[in-house]
Amino acid sequence: MEFTSYDQINDFRLQGIALASRNNDDLNEFHDQIYELVISLALRRMNMSYGDPPSIFTFFVMGSAGRFEQSIWSDQDHGIVFEANNDESKKYFINLGQEISDGLELAGYSKCSGGVMAGNSLWCKPMTEWKTQIHKWAADSSWESIRYLLIFADARPLYGAASLLSSLKKGYFSSIEEEHLIKRMLQNTMHFKKGVGVLGQLLVETHGTFSGSINLKDTAFFPYVNAARLLALNEKITESSTLSRFNLISQYALPSDESKFFANNFSRLLDFRLHHGNHYNYETGHYVNGEKLTKSERKELKEILKTGELLYFKVRGLIEKENHNGYE
Repeated sequence: MEFTSYDQINDFRLQGIALASRNNDDLNEFHDQIYELVISLALRRMNMSYGDPPSIFTFFVMGSAGRFEQSIWSDQDHGIVFEANNDESKKYFINLGQEISDGLELAGYSKCSGGVMAGNSLWCKPMTEWKTQIHKWAADSSWESIRYLLIFADARPLYGAASLLSSLKKGYFSSIEEEHLIKRMLQNTMHFKKGVGVLGQLLVETHGTFSGSINLKDTAFFPYVNAARLLALNEKITESSTLSRFNLISQYALPSDESKFFANNFSRLLDFRLHHGNHYNYETGHYVNGEKLTKSERKELKEILKTGELLYFKVRGLIEKENHNGYE
């Protein structure tokens, strides 16, 4: 399948999104397909102006795309690592990153407001400079540097030589271990907005555009995603999806029955957002109107939220007690 414009790819996305939205796996495979179509067209366009890529490279996605957890609408979070460290390669891949980002926007994916995209030199570097940058982030350990490291943790190769990203991640894990950063990462991420009140009621937005709705991103997704990421980083688990991380976390951290319990609740959460979210656009997709939920749906959501809170306190306790030799 070959398209000649990004608008054509967007038409293809709009035509196929409903069928692809039956479940989370189908939906995210469809998003991957759209990304690959955009990248292929971008490379063909680059070939006309600059020729073939001057080096092997990996285009990788991060954020919800990296975790294979995108909803119907999604924004962009991606980067490029390439092998050759020379001016020609740097110029080529920055231009490629910008072409891909512009193409994705035309194909229906909003640009990242924080600039986490391959057209930004911070996220588009040769392997040697990537390794240096990751080491500097780890050594600096400021709030911003830790945030960048957490973003990179969810990187997943999508196009090109996946081995480059695999090699980069090995050094990434080593830097985190050498600088003893897990507790700093805990401080940056292990917080969440309560979704259930002391009387057992769902806590909704009280003002603004989304008054009466529940913010699933802040109240439900953050506890699961952040907890699974921290445990995975602590055990050098390279898988980026939350469900995969739960399945691979050791018995020392979470016994298998607990891992399955949390994974099942997160899977229910993905389905809940897909079936009940307001999917008008990217921003609204994080919200569910509480008044439109049935009694059983509200009960299900409360259980998911309470389980996320339980997971939050469990992981916080584990990390805070842990020493550099492993779990106590």
